[in-house]
Parts: sequence; structure tokens; C-alpha cells
Amino acid sequence: MIKHSIRIMGLCWRVLATGMCFTVFGMGGLLLTFLVFPLQNLVAPDEDTRKARARATVHYCFKFFVALMHYSGVIRFHLQHKQQLANLSGRLVLANHPSLIDVVVLISVIKNADCVVKAHLFNNPFMRGVIKNTGYISNEDPAGLLRDCQRSLKQGNNLLVFPEGTRSTPHQAVKFKRGAANIALRCHAPISTVLIKMKPNTLTKGTPWYKVAPYQAHFTLQLANKQFDSPLSFSSDVAAIQSRQLTQRLQHYFTEELSNL
Repeated sequence: MIKHSIRIMGLCWRVLATGMCFTVFGMGGLLLTFLVFPLQNLVAPDEDTRKARARATVHYCFKFFVALMHYSGVIRFHLQHKQQLANLSGRLVLANHPSLIDVVVLISVIKNADCVVKAHLFNNPFMRGVIKNTGYISNEDPAGLLRDCQRSLKQGNNLLVFPEGTRSTPHQAVKFKRGAANIALRCHAPISTVLIKMKPNTLTKGTPWYKVAPYQAHFTLQLANKQFDSPLSFSSDVAAIQSRQLTQRLQHYFTEELSNL
């Protein structure tokens, strides 16, 4: 009886704390948009400096948000290889996508992070100001996306991409789209892979934020050993076939590695 009451109290607290954290997240986005970024832009000598400062600000804000979730007991974070991730430069960082907060955690540990975002997020009142000021790349125009990705990588930014294109469905195998492979091949980008696991599943696709896990979830993130730096051999010189083969290799690699995480 006592254990059951403790579990219920813990569940109620995680619902309240989760709501508090996401309220802080939303209000933080508005504060950055209407106060912090405008002040930074007043003393930014050029657009690239403005974007770099905005990304650094978002990095530290996301670091605070992750710490807030951790110490409030919402989610316990186990972030491995933080120093190696912080030292990455000019890499295409590919990760699986089990939860809503994956990109937030990645940006919190990678300082010079850029990312490809869905076009509809530019209409999100809490995020559009952040996305526009940081210069995060929209996936709306495929041709423009490749051009922007190549420019960002040449500047030394680390480009975050989820090959699944959306959050994965719990208990189903990961399924990659070709977008990440196209960026890697056409931009000649070196790849680093990051493995993410949330146990038990929470903040998953189609699940509202208030449906928290029955007990505290653990979020594990680690930089994988294989980074796909060496040239890959393909059975064809046709770009579409190469993209399909690289996608298959990445999907197989993530499937194998996640099963052992």
C-alpha cells in the first residue's frame, strides 16, 4: 500500500514537473526572440556572427533545460562522450529519434550545432524566432537545403540530422529516409553517429507530454565508434543508387548498435 502510494505520488510529480519544464521551454523561446536576440543583434557586425552568437545562446539555454529536467526528476540523463561531442567540427551528425527532446539534448552537448528542421516549425510561435535567428535550415526546398548544408559544414558547424525524418515508433525497427545520405554524399560530409535510447518510452510520437512513463525514464546518449570516415565502395556511380546503398548501411548499423545499447 505504501509503495503504491509512493508510485502514485511520483507519477503525479513527474506530470507536474514535465508541465513546468515545457512551460519554461516555451517562455524561454519567447524571451530569446523578443529580448535576447534583438540585443545581441545590435552589436553583431555581420549575419554570420549574429547566427553564431544565437546558436551559442541556444546551446547554453538547452543545457539549462536538460539540467532542469534531470534535477526535477522528470528524466534521468546519461550523456556519454560529452567532450568528444563538444570538440566535433564540420561533421554531419546522424542520430536516431525516439523522443521529443532528442534535438534539444544534442544541441546542449554540441556547441556549434546547426540542424535541418521541418518547414512547419517556422510557424511555431515559440520556436520560429529561435529558428530564424540561429539560421537553422528548413527542409522545404531540397535544392536550397543542400546548398545551405554545404555552406554550414564548410563554416565548421556540426549539422544535426535525423535520418528517420520524424520520431520513431516504439517497438518498431528504425526506418531511414534518403535525405541524410544525400547530404553526406553531395556535400562530401564526414559522418559521426549518435545513439539515443529512452527507457521506458516517453515523449514519443503521438503521445501527449502529460502521459509520462510509469516510472522515471532514463535517456542515454553516446557517440558511436564507427564514424563512416573512410570512402565507401558502391556498386554504381549513379547518385540515387549510392544514396540508397548508404541509407541501407546506416540503417543496418543503427539497428545493430541500438539492439546492444
